[in-house]
Amino acid sequence: MSDVKDIIEFRKKYQDLKDEIAKVIVGQENVIDQILISIFSGGHTLLIGVPGLAKTLIVNTISNALGLEFKRIQFTPDLMPSDILGSEVLDVKRNFKFIKGPVFSNIILADEINRTPPKTQSALLEAMQEYSVTVAGQNYKLTKPYFVLATQNPIEQEGTYPLPEAQLDRFMFSVNLDYPSYDDEVKVVSKTTTINNFKPKVIYDIDSILKFQTLIRKVPVVENVVKYAVSISTKSRPSNNNSPELIKNFVSWGAGPRASQNLILAAKTNAVFRGKYTPDIEDIQAVAKSVLRHRIIKNYKAEAENISIDKIIESLY
Repeated sequence: MSDVKDIIEFRKKYQDLKDEIAKVIVGQENVIDQILISIFSGGHTLLIGVPGLAKTLIVNTISNALGLEFKRIQFTPDLMPSDILGSEVLDVKRNFKFIKGPVFSNIILADEINRTPPKTQSALLEAMQEYSVTVAGQNYKLTKPYFVLATQNPIEQEGTYPLPEAQLDRFMFSVNLDYPSYDDEVKVVSKTTTINNFKPKVIYDIDSILKFQTLIRKVPVVENVVKYAVSISTKSRPSNNNSPELIKNFVSWGAGPRASQNLILAAKTNAVFRGKYTPDIEDIQAVAKSVLRHRIIKNYKAEAENISIDKIIESLY
């Protein structure tokens, strides 16, 4: 019964959190939902959109409402790994002292992550997977909860570097941001061209976030839902005999086992957000695009025929 009470409490606080975020962010409800699902599932999120769509503001607002320490790293072509992780320096006693970099925080905003070369992008790999950092042979643990929310400009723009596949797979979600609707843009302009010092109230704290992350892990899942999640992942691979024709014709590489794990975790969180005590197939479908979008690699035929990755994913349902 305690878990049921916790789910009810979680649902109420989640609604309070969304209401507080909505006081700052106009629209983008689906984007905010996806980020929060990722956070409470213990995953990282990649936000993709052109500059000026309030990606940084969304992350900053969410971190404030969650009561977490937030640091922003602006990725540029000359950024070095030590600028992210930290480095050893000589102190006044001529002893080496480790100065922590901005990666030591609860929420890291890796802004325009694809503006820097792969060597620097990869500096986040250990932090994202192992929740630790190794510098000069010394291992330093990161404080949990720990999330990387990275923003990325569309890869077609000049001066960008594709993220390595190994790093892309570390992100639970890839979320696309579109331009706001006309009405939403009117509200944005009205709100941002006046004096506005509003800051969201803190709805969560570190202990409650960790508690709810543990709760998500305890949510039961029936076998047919697990099998459905795994079937979606396996059918995304063109070598699978059961794959749809769209996959066989337009995909070079499909999703790996981490996609199946993330589908289940995200579906659990999505179910709890909506007051359910166990996820169903609809919850898997609700998170499938965000989980698979960056894990399925299109081939040249898909690019030539302008086949979108979302259309390819829809063929798996």
